[in-house]
Amino acid sequence: MRQGDKIYVAGHRGLVGSAIVRRLRESGYGNLVVRTHAQLELMDTPAVRRFFDEERPEAVFLAAARVGGIAANDAYPAEFLHQNLMIQSNVIDAAWRAGTKKLLFLGSSCIYPKHARQPMKEEHLLSGQLEPTNEAYAIAKIAGIKMCAAYNRQYGTNFLAAMPTNLYGPGDNYDAETGHVVPALMRRMHEAKEKRAAAVKVWGSGKPRRELLYSDDLADATVFLMERCDAADVGEFINVGNGAELTVAELAGEIAAVVGFEGLLEFDASRPDGTPRKLLDSSRLAALGWRPTTPLRLGLERAYADFLKGARHA
Repeated sequence: MRQGDKIYVAGHRGLVGSAIVRRLRESGYGNLVVRTHAQLELMDTPAVRRFFDEERPEAVFLAAARVGGIAANDAYPAEFLHQNLMIQSNVIDAAWRAGTKKLLFLGSSCIYPKHARQPMKEEHLLSGQLEPTNEAYAIAKIAGIKMCAAYNRQYGTNFLAAMPTNLYGPGDNYDAETGHVVPALMRRMHEAKEKRAAAVKVWGSGKPRRELLYSDDLADATVFLMERCDAADVGEFINVGNGAELTVAELAGEIAAVVGFEGLLEFDASRPDGTPRKLLDSSRLAALGWRPTTPLRLGLERAYADFLKGARHA
């Protein structure tokens, strides 16, 4: 990927897509193509093909997806499977048809089995049963990985796939029910602080362990891969994490400290825990020369500042 390339960022308003746009602009990439959902429905196959025929992007970042936390994944498996399959299939196929030189498909660490060996290496894919609460989303993302690999093998494309760990950062979904763990807890604790509530409920037992990555670090990794690596360098896909983990209880304590909530944390064991542990082995990416730089506390402070900015305009 070079400075003058026309680059399409699919999902540019989301947590990941917005971070990628920021990173590209900071690095001097000025020929960016973006479309809102109203301008381009990525589940509409003819519309996606027309867009690619007209724009002919040389590079594509596929960050568009139907995403959500445990509750949303568990409640809407049909939508998570259907919509993600349609979005990624349309974009990947249209990119090939239009002669796109390079594409990066973004997945999720939930592709790994629920009880995968830790830390999870790329070769652990499809080695066991998935976590039931996000199985539909995981299957869609696995299909995306395999689709990129199939097009590379059959058509000689240069389509990469990267699997990030749990993400957080500016532009996240701060809904207390459908958001991922960091933004959902951030909102609950902020509202509890405002109401001077004595306690906040945290879903699950607090025992599961999670690895977290700041969204701008992921964006930096994606640009690194697109600038310096080919599909042959990364294989079917490559993990993107930071190698550190903490329990949900410890994470809740970190978020409480950033928000300034001083009440009790009550763990609701009636809510699902999800996968007991998710730690990626990102040694392959580190060997290529990339590592994250944002400490957890700093990332949480930036995310909370973003939440406050949005809350003032809600």
